[in-house]
Amino acid sequence: MASTPPEPAASVSPGARRLERLWRAGTEFLGCPLALMGGAMTWVSERRLVSAISDAGGFGVLACGAMSPDQLGAEIAATQALTERRFGVNLILMHPKLAELIEVCHEHRVGHIVLAGGLPARATMAKVKDGGARLLCFAPSLGVGRRLVRQGADALIIEGSEAGGHIGAVATSVLAQEILPHLTEVPVFVAGGIGHGEAICAYLRMGAAGCQMGTRFVCAEESIAHPAFKRAFIRARARDAVPSVQIDPEFKVIPVRALANQATRRFAETQIEVIGRHRAGELSYEQASLAIEHFWAGALRRAVIDGDVETGSLMAGQSVGIVDREQSVAAILAELVAQTTAALERDEPGARPLPAAAE
Repeated sequence: MASTPPEPAASVSPGARRLERLWRAGTEFLGCPLALMGGAMTWVSERRLVSAISDAGGFGVLACGAMSPDQLGAEIAATQALTERRFGVNLILMHPKLAELIEVCHEHRVGHIVLAGGLPARATMAKVKDGGARLLCFAPSLGVGRRLVRQGADALIIEGSEAGGHIGAVATSVLAQEILPHLTEVPVFVAGGIGHGEAICAYLRMGAAGCQMGTRFVCAEESIAHPAFKRAFIRARARDAVPSVQIDPEFKVIPVRALANQATRRFAETQIEVIGRHRAGELSYEQASLAIEHFWAGALRRAVIDGDVETGSLMAGQSVGIVDREQSVAAILAELVAQTTAALERDEPGARPLPAAAE
């Protein structure tokens, strides 16, 4: 009896082929099928979410935050036990034990380290690279980006003010226009306000190697965020994610984008009260500054872990308006890829647009 001929391989659409070409620099740099990074979110980007993103084809990034070196080592090991795929670690430059944290990453053979929260010293960059890791840095402008590349950055992330958490002053779209056409020596990943494949498509067309998203993954089934925290995200609209308010230019407030709640309103009131006491001579400048700075101490953990969505900090990017349900990480990534592919499909002459994933 004649053998049954093998079934032909599934055809790859023109849009999918173009997507593969456009983000090839990103996928090769990260070592994963999808050039989509998970933004590092303290208390959220831990072993389960990070491993799920990597297992689904993306690139998970652990948020070290204020972890001690021992805690970070344990979290890296736990993540490696959950996935054989690559993932990175995000380190905050102001951490008092930064050098030890870098050593921990090297000991655990972490292949990619992201330095965040400022501009890294040349010695810090060298320490990351001397241990064999690839270095990603945040570039707030074209000039800074070029300098970081000269000093050894292997890739850059440009993050606009639409992002959640600590933010800069410039929108993602403006940063992309300033940097992407002119900085091509290393892969550049775009972040801030991205939650749909149409945006991913647009930035890839401009020259991005890939994109980074955080808010989009908060409501993943694998995310350990408290159900009340997730519900707040699902209910929220883009305009609900607002930057922190600075009442007096003399008392600096680091801008943080989060969902407006009782705490954000109380923060403004606290500044007025504290500054008033300083003007009345009841508090020194240092005491007043410290009181303002400490207002948010422990607030993120209260919201993410304990579910206190009124007095906790609900850090979220403006793409929160796109988050409308809880999904698995695999479903989120599949939806983003389908949307991006559909957008690229429209560029192919004579091609019929592919339907994007249901939203």
